[in-house]
This record gives sequence, structure tokens and C-alpha cells, in this order.
Amino acid sequence: MKWPLVFKLSLFGLAMGLLTVFVIPSNAEPFFWLAIFVLCAYIIARRCSSRHFIHGLSVSLLNSVWITAAHVIFFAPYMSSHAKEAAMLASMPLPDSPRLMMVMMGPLIGLASGIVLGLFALIASKFVKPGAAAPGKP
Repeated sequence: MKWPLVFKLSLFGLAMGLLTVFVIPSNAEPFFWLAIFVLCAYIIARRCSSRHFIHGLSVSLLNSVWITAAHVIFFAPYMSSHAKEAAMLASMPLPDSPRLMMVMMGPLIGLASGIVLGLFALIASKFVKPGAAAPGKP
């Protein structure tokens, strides 16, 4: 496992966690995630010679930690600009503890998105050769 690579790629999750609080509306978020997943899958395929799925899964699980932390820490600004998510939290078990629900749901969402990123990385590994030199580099 290339843990430094997993950590570095998970920083997209930190960025998205903060950007979804303050900048990115929820209707645009899937497009950002699609671009991030494609880029991460490419990088994993390029830098890893095996275990592509596990690398993708690990990145998304760590992403979920960053995103959940950002949304819990900046709960009020996040909820004020994400009415749909606020309504969903209110309709779930523990409606009086929305932060706790976020902490409980974060890993499940991370697992689901990790399966997707893992599959993206596995598919990318069929098309991208590992360790190939980047353009302009020996």
C-alpha cells in the first residue's frame, strides 16, 4: 500500500469539505467529484502497480474523514447553504443530533464512494501503464 499517495489524494476530500461549506453548491458538487475521481483513478493507475481498487477505496474512506470533519466543524454555515441536506438530516434517526448523524453517515458514504473510486482506479489500471514517465520528465 502506498500510504503517502493515499494521504495526498485524500487532500481533495479536505478541499471539497471546505469548499462545499463555503463555495460549492450541492447541485454542482457531483461534477467536481466526478473530475476528482477520474484524476485520482488516473494517478493511482499511474503510480501503483497493484491493489488499485484498495488504493481507491482507501482514498475515499480518508476523504470521508476530512469531509465529515469540515461539515461538523462548520456545521452552521454548511446547513445554512444546504437546505436539502438539512431536511434530510431532520428526517433521519436522531433528528435532534444532526452532527452525530453526520459522523455516523460519513463512513458509509465514504465506503460507497470508495467502491466507485476503487472501480474507477481498477478500470484506469487497464488503460494506464504504471510508472510511465510524465511528459517532460525522464
